[in-house]
Amino acid sequence: MPGQPDNPRLGDLRRIDETVDCLSDDVRDLKGRMGAVVENLAGVHRRIDRVELRIERRLDLADAPH
Repeated sequence: MPGQPDNPRLGDLRRIDETVDCLSDDVRDLKGRMGAVVENLAGVHRRIDRVELRIERRLDLADAPH
């Protein structure tokens, strides 16, 4: 058959290689998305910290800024 390897194991290995390539692309995409999630979460934490500080200052629970 044209396009078919002589050895059936070569066909199996090619399919495995294609699958690994797809998985590699998916992992790369997920790593990028997780990086964005981490950055956004850090931003949320910074905002919460600022709000907490403002509340403490309003309630006179924090030291006055120097």
